[in-house]
Amino acid sequence: MQRTRRTPLSDPDTSHPAGDTPAESTEPADPASAGSPSSPASADAVPADGQSAPARRTSWKWMVLFGVIGALILVLDQVTKALALEHLTPGEPVNVIGSFLKFNLIRNSGAAFSLGSGYTPYISAIQIIVALGVVYLSRRLGSAGWAVAFGLLFGGALGNILDRIFREPAPFHGHVVDFLQTPHWAIFNVADMAVTSAAALLVIQTLRGVRLDGTKEPKPERAQRAKNG
Repeated sequence: MQRTRRTPLSDPDTSHPAGDTPAESTEPADPASAGSPSSPASADAVPADGQSAPARRTSWKWMVLFGVIGALILVLDQVTKALALEHLTPGEPVNVIGSFLKFNLIRNSGAAFSLGSGYTPYISAIQIIVALGVVYLSRRLGSAGWAVAFGLLFGGALGNILDRIFREPAPFHGHVVDFLQTPHWAIFNVADMAVTSAAALLVIQTLRGVRLDGTKEPKPERAQRAKNG
């Protein structure tokens, strides 16, 4: 009887059909790499509003800066007004830096430069609307320049609003305390200085092409806006 040859089971050449190669494993080597951007686990890492955590922290940082600047301006304005009322007499100016800067106490029932003295309640309403609008827009702050400008504007507006609400002769008819005087300029206070500085800073930010959220306006758009404006 002729003996037949047996092929070992472990022979690699005969364990697969000719021309085929062993199938590669599709199982990931590292369990941590099994997730994908479209998987539920990775989707949970992004907030529902579409903003990343670093962006949200940055927004809160500028809001805090806005609040600190506004509070400092408000406190400085109210303290200086209280000192002016205590130590100055209306109609008796005091030279501080020669004739360049004087302390001259007056009570202003109007807006800047004493305009609109008969419309104190309407001016108060406008200033309150401006202050509320600044607070609302502050949620979108994305740069230090805008945060400082908004803080100056809010603190200055609120300083004069408090005068109109709580000072004589009546609520929402109160007169604003002004005491700083320079040549060829209306008598003003710290709140007026803050509002004016805020307006200048807002113009600078706009000319630089810096948007409220901190993004930079493309140069072609900026050039076109400057051409049209």
